[in-house]
Amino acid sequence: MRWDSLQLHGTDADGQPGAGRTPALFERDAVARTFDTPAFRGMTFYEVHARSIINRVPEASRMAFKWTINPYRGCSHGCAYCFARNTHTYLDMDAGLDFNSRIVVKVNAGELARKELARPRWQGEHVAMGTNVDCYQRAEGRYRLMPGIIGALRDAANPFSILTKGTLILRDIDLLADAAEVTDVGLNVSVGFLDQELSRSVEPGTPAPERRLAVCSALSDRGLPCGVLMGPVLPFLSDSPAQLEATVRQIAAAGATRVTPIVLHLRPGAREWFLQWLREQHPGLVEHYRRLYGSRAYAPKEYQQRITALVTDLARQHGVGRASPAAARRMPARRPARPPGGSQPHHPAPASSGGQAGGVQLTLL
Repeated sequence: MRWDSLQLHGTDADGQPGAGRTPALFERDAVARTFDTPAFRGMTFYEVHARSIINRVPEASRMAFKWTINPYRGCSHGCAYCFARNTHTYLDMDAGLDFNSRIVVKVNAGELARKELARPRWQGEHVAMGTNVDCYQRAEGRYRLMPGIIGALRDAANPFSILTKGTLILRDIDLLADAAEVTDVGLNVSVGFLDQELSRSVEPGTPAPERRLAVCSALSDRGLPCGVLMGPVLPFLSDSPAQLEATVRQIAAAGATRVTPIVLHLRPGAREWFLQWLREQHPGLVEHYRRLYGSRAYAPKEYQQRITALVTDLARQHGVGRASPAAARRMPARRPARPPGGSQPHHPAPASSGGQAGGVQLTLL
C-alpha cells in the first residue's frame, strides 16, 4: 500500500466545475492510496473529508427524490453506459478510465450523515443512495462506509432507499432489518438483462446478473421487500421479446416486489464511452444507434413505451410482486417512523413518478 497527498479540484458553490480553484467539496486535500491486492490493482483511491454528505438534487433533475447520499465518486463497476460518468470531469478527471479506476472516498460519510440528520432544519425527508454511483461497489468492502450511514439513518428513523448492483449489501442485512423496524426502507437491485457474456463486456466490474437476483431473493426471504431496476435495456442487444421475457421470468422467481424498466440513456460522458465500446464490440450496430438516438440522450418515446408495455405484460404473466411464502412469513410488523423531535411520522412519496400496474412500477427517466 502507498499513499500521497494531493489536491482535487471540486465544484464551486453553484455546482459547476471549479478547475483551478480551492475545492468546495472537500475540507482538505485528498490522500491518494493504492493497494497491492488483485481486487484493487490499477486503482487509486482518493480519501477526502467531505463538507456535506446529504445533497439536494438539482431542481431541473427528472429524479423523483430530492435528497441523496453518495459516499463515493467514480465506480469500479466500469459500466460503459453509466450516466454518472460526466460528474468525474468536475474533479479534473476524465469520464472514461479515470471514472473506472480513480475513486473518491468520503471517509467521514457516516459521521457527517449523523451530524446532518440531527440538525434542527432537517425535515426527515427521504434519502436515496446508489443513484449516482454504486454505494456497494468494490471499495465499500475495504472502507465500510455504509454501516455508519445506515446506522445514522436508522437512529434518526429517517426513510431511505438503496439501489445497487453489488452483492455486498447482504453484509449489512441485519442493519437494514433493524432500520426497517423504525422507518421506510426501499431496496432495489439493478439487473438489465441476463446475458452473462454481454454483462462481462459492458459492465465488467459488476457481479453476474444471477448473483444480483440472488441478492433480491435473500433480501425478500429476510422480509425486506426488494424491487428490480431492469436497466438499462440496451437497444438491439437485450431488447428482444425473448430476452425481456427471460429476464422478467427470473426477476419474478427472485421474489421481486416490482420491476422498473429503464431504457439506455446516452448523456454526455456516458455517450462517448458507450459508443466507443459499441464500435469496438458491435460495430454493426453503430448506425442503428445513430438512427435511434440521433443527438438525443434518450431513445424515442415510442420505443420506451413499447419496452414498458412489454415488461408490464410480462410482469403480470409471471406474477412479479407476489411475495414468496417464505418472504410473506418473515415480513416484519412495521412500526411508525419516529423522526427526530417527536413530530408525526414522515411518509415519503414513492421512489417513482409513475403509477403501478400489475406489480410493475413504471418509471421513464
